Amino acid sequence: MTYTPPLWPVSVKGVAVDGLGRVLLLKNEREEWELPGGRLETGSPDGSVPPDESPEAALEREIREETGWKVEAGPLIDGGVWIYEPVPGRRVLIVTYGCTVLTPEQAPVLSHEHKQIGLFTAEEVPGLTMPEGYKRAITAWFGFVRSPV
Repeated sequence: MTYTPPLWPVSVKGVAVDGLGRVLLLKNEREEWELPGGRLETGSPDGSVPPDESPEAALEREIREETGWKVEAGPLIDGGVWIYEPVPGRRVLIVTYGCTVLTPEQAPVLSHEHKQIGLFTAEEVPGLTMPEGYKRAITAWFGFVRSPV
């Protein structure tokens, strides 16, 4: 019998802040706010859909697809890698990047993948229904972008 190791789903997420200092969040089917992002794509067998070149490229593609925003992903957020169990028995490795929004004047557009889109200040985030791991990543990124260089 051949051993097949269990595989962990990995989701790359981004903390993207608009020109007014508000973080972009999306509401999912579980009625939770979440960071934009998703899984890396392996590409199609026939090559018509290329694979993502990196986690950062996957995140940039996902945010563009989900919101219309163009971003540059990186760096990894300190404390932004964590394990989430969205439903019992299903665990996902979350990898969170800070993002630079390249289109800060553009309003984000809701895609078919989510129920609602929102922009929230750092002060509003603690009161939102969302996993604590996302809240920690958002707080860390706000601290990073607000700290003097």
